[in-house]
Amino acid sequence: MISLSDLRQFKQQGRKFSCLTCYDASMAKAMELAEIDSILVGDSLGMAIQGRDSTLPVTVADMAYHTAAVRRGNQHAFLLTDLPFMSYATLNDALVNARTMMQAGAQMVKMEGTAWLAETVQVLTRNGIPVCIHLGLMPQSVHVFGGYKLQARTRAAADQLIADCQAVVDAGAALLLLECVPAQLGREIAELFPGVPVIGIGAGVDTDGQVLVVQDMLGLTFGRVARFVRNFMKEQSGETAITDAFRAFHTAVQDQSFPAKEHTFQVEL
Repeated sequence: MISLSDLRQFKQQGRKFSCLTCYDASMAKAMELAEIDSILVGDSLGMAIQGRDSTLPVTVADMAYHTAAVRRGNQHAFLLTDLPFMSYATLNDALVNARTMMQAGAQMVKMEGTAWLAETVQVLTRNGIPVCIHLGLMPQSVHVFGGYKLQARTRAAADQLIADCQAVVDAGAALLLLECVPAQLGREIAELFPGVPVIGIGAGVDTDGQVLVVQDMLGLTFGRVARFVRNFMKEQSGETAITDAFRAFHTAVQDQSFPAKEHTFQVEL
C-alpha cells in the first residue's frame, strides 16, 4: 500500500503520481489493477453520485460509507477523504469527524480553506491525522466565489495564496491540492515546498500529482466540460476499457503528456 512517505519520495525523485476520485469498491479495484497511486474519496460524490447541484449537502456519514467501500476494493493506492461542508467548523468537529474518516479506512483527510485552518491542521496532526489542504477554487465555498472560476489571476492574489500555503504547511499540512489556478502558480508552489507533495487539478503540469474526477475522465460528464478535463475513455474498447482508461491516465501523468497546454490556464503573473 502506498504511504505518505512514498508520495514524498516520488516528489524527491521527480516522479509524477496519479490520483483519481473514487466512491465504490468496483471502481476502486479497477484502479488497483491500473496501479493508480492515490485515490480521493471526494465530496464531489454529491454531484457525481447523488445528483446534487453542489457538494454542500454531502454528510459525514456519506463520506465514511464511501471511504469504507473504496478501501475494501483497493489495497494499493494512498487513500485520502474529504471532510464535507461545515464538518470542521470547530476544532472538536474536526477531531470527531476526522476520526470517523480514519476509522473508515482513510490515510489522510482533506479540508478546503486558507490560513485560518492552521490551528485545525496543527491539532489534527498532533493527534495522528495527516492533513491535505485544498486551495484555489474551493467547491464548498462556491457561493462565496460566485461560481466555478479561475482563481489567483493577479500577482497579488497569487502571493496571497502562497502565503496561505505557507501558513498551513507551517502548521503541519502534509499535502496541498490546488484547483483551477494559473499553471505558473502551480509550478511556483510545487517548487516552494520541497517536502510537501502538491496535487493539481487545472493547475498545470508542474505539480507533483494530478487528480481528476473519475466520471469526467471516463467521459461521463453531461453538460459543460471543464477546461482541465481529458476524456481517457475515447481510445479504449473491449472488456477492460475502464481499467485501460485508468492505466492511460496514470501513464499520461507520469510522462507529463497530461495535462497538456490546452488543459491549463496560462496567465502571466
